[in-house]
Amino acid sequence: MKYNYDVVVVGGGPAGLGAAAKAKENGLNVAILERNFELGGILNQCIHSGFGLGYFGKDLTGPEYSQRFIDIVNDLDIDVFLNTMVIDITEDREVTAVNKEGMIKINAGAVIMAMGCRERTRGAIRIPGSRPAGVLTAGQAQAYINLENLKPGKKAVILGSGDIGLIMARRMFLEGIDVLGVYELMPYANGLQRNIKQCLEDFNIPLHLSTTVIDIIGNDRLEAVVVAKVDEKGNPIEGTEERVECDTLLLSTGLIPENELSIKAGIELNPLTNGPLVDSNLETNIEGIFACGNVLHVHDLVDYVSKEAELAGQMASDYVMNKRKEIEKVNVSPGINVRYTVPNYIPSQMESLVKLYFRVTRPIESGKIVVKSNGKVIFAGKERAFKPSEMMSVNISPKMVTEDLSDLTVTVEEGN
Repeated sequence: MKYNYDVVVVGGGPAGLGAAAKAKENGLNVAILERNFELGGILNQCIHSGFGLGYFGKDLTGPEYSQRFIDIVNDLDIDVFLNTMVIDITEDREVTAVNKEGMIKINAGAVIMAMGCRERTRGAIRIPGSRPAGVLTAGQAQAYINLENLKPGKKAVILGSGDIGLIMARRMFLEGIDVLGVYELMPYANGLQRNIKQCLEDFNIPLHLSTTVIDIIGNDRLEAVVVAKVDEKGNPIEGTEERVECDTLLLSTGLIPENELSIKAGIELNPLTNGPLVDSNLETNIEGIFACGNVLHVHDLVDYVSKEAELAGQMASDYVMNKRKEIEKVNVSPGINVRYTVPNYIPSQMESLVKLYFRVTRPIESGKIVVKSNGKVIFAGKERAFKPSEMMSVNISPKMVTEDLSDLTVTVEEGN
């Protein structure tokens, strides 16, 4: 079967829904391709509250948040292909997908990549030991409990202090599972402070920093893990080993943008984020292909995802409707204490505000954002604290710029 659409959105999670809605509001013919049997993405299993405060001004659960966008998509009569797996995207924006009807070919005026991200598995972090049942990612355990009403175990250890792991510590505690502790390789927690307070401290669940799992013990079922303190390089310290009896190990060790399709399409990836390199329009190096949400870089709040998705939907619409002009671009690079920046390119001649997102490499008690163009400071923020778990942003506006921009560097300079 062959189709033609102005805009094709790959992924029906919060990013894809927001981008598709914005493109449709511009009067374009839009399709969403989603590999699952329903829209909503990962939010369908996130039954806790804390979503929507920034976007809707209301405290919503994950399903409530996604349903609002699903209702918008339905009201706009956007074409949705469920149970449809995209297997290829070409440089000229021909999308190939398969579903129960067979193979689908779609010619798209623009493509928006919104495939989200996936969890790092045990193999990705190379924990030695046997291979018993009971070793799960935090997201798997969340799906078992919240969607399938299944109890993953009785005594659990969590490796990694990412937000999903912290939320699952509380969720398992409420289900009567004995959560023995959260073990974090780094000397600081990697989740939001509110989750550390509400999910660990409020339930007296211990957090062990600079500690990791070095062995997994068990045959058919997990029997115990061995944990150990680590030095400043992350290497286990001999003599600090401790055996912890448990039947469940949850891994909350980071998320990776889902970019196999991007690679096949010839899209250049940022080695610092594993997401596409994009300009301020969220356009990749392949003309007419855009990216947004966790496939671009991992966000800590879904509200940011929705706002970014709207920008992608608008920019894709402008591309299809030939409403944009060619501009000269300059590089945006991370400087001292900054791990990555998004976008990676912005216009050299500023005509409108551009928001730069970044994360710091380590906790900083007192520092300020400094943005430089060819070594000249164009922005310096106020003193504040920074944490790697929090995605930060800085606005670059035309009034800050008195001449054409050269390559930009975003740094966080520590206070005296």
